[in-house]
Amino acid sequence: MNNRSLPQLRIALLLGAAATLATLALLPYLLAVQPDLFEKVPVAIPVAVVIAVQTLQNGVLCFLLAWAGLKLGEPLGLGAPWLAAWLYKDRAKPAASSWMLAALLGVLGGALVLGAIALFGQPIAASASPPHEAAAWQGALASFYGGIVEETQIRLFLMTLLGWLLLRARLRQSLALGIAIVAAALLFGAGHLPLAAKLGPLDTLTIVRVIGYNALLAVLFGWLYWKRGIEHAMLSHFSADLVLHVIAPLAHSFGMPA
Repeated sequence: MNNRSLPQLRIALLLGAAATLATLALLPYLLAVQPDLFEKVPVAIPVAVVIAVQTLQNGVLCFLLAWAGLKLGEPLGLGAPWLAAWLYKDRAKPAASSWMLAALLGVLGGALVLGAIALFGQPIAASASPPHEAAAWQGALASFYGGIVEETQIRLFLMTLLGWLLLRARLRQSLALGIAIVAAALLFGAGHLPLAAKLGPLDTLTIVRVIGYNALLAVLFGWLYWKRGIEHAMLSHFSADLVLHVIAPLAHSFGMPA
């Protein structure tokens, strides 16, 4: 293993470990919105074993995807600069103002989605089965999953892979990354369709709303990944999820419009 690969491996291991913890933190939220989550598990298999296996599988998957994304992202100037600076003290860390900007953009992005929902309607059709509601603390824990796991899978790996392929197709780097940001955002939005299908019929309007609302935020996260590194995309995603899954439900519970 060469000297360049070692930092990438260590960062990927760190992200894999974080993804494992984030997957475990998601469990209370999943149990709240899908009470029948483990109903189909055979009686002979303890639920704790199923949880442990699935959690570790996701952690290992994120480790592998992160490692691949870091290697592919090197010629594109993509990566995890803050984690590299933290692990290797001789590297400069981003300015504190850039972190505040990432968090603020995430909050504004979450508010923008809430505004879009108010204007154009809920992503799930009115005739759909009403989803079970999660408590604010469950939404807060679930926000780590979005910030860590989804950003590792969608931005660090998928967006990087698309950009790498487009660069090899001899597109300009800025154009390749621009297309990769949008394509990964649309695929991220489409990834939410299976859950929407469990709640009601997937008519055209539902598909457009589900993909559109999620892609709106995903483009922002992709831009931050490109310009500031994956850590800033993670923070922005986490902040947006706090607005959508914590602040908005709390506002609704107090009778405020959300």
